[in-house]
Amino acid sequence: MISESFQIVSAALFAVAIIAVASLRGWQGWLSLKTRELDLITAGRAPEIEGGAGSGMARIEIADLKERIRKLEAIAAGVDL
Repeated sequence: MISESFQIVSAALFAVAIIAVASLRGWQGWLSLKTRELDLITAGRAPEIEGGAGSGMARIEIADLKERIRKLEAIAAGVDL
């Protein structure tokens, strides 16, 4: 007969193996997702940013936001533009 401690150890080892395999498959899936994202970026078909704007348009939006912040800071400091 198989001892009770051997059964517990073998069940624990089996559980650890299942968790390791599931984690490895999840990691490989995440890596393949990131690889596809990088392929899209290098192919020039980057995902759209901020509701349909491409990366160039996003830079313009960021510059516009920086200008607005500068104006608001000037208003808060009491400086007329």
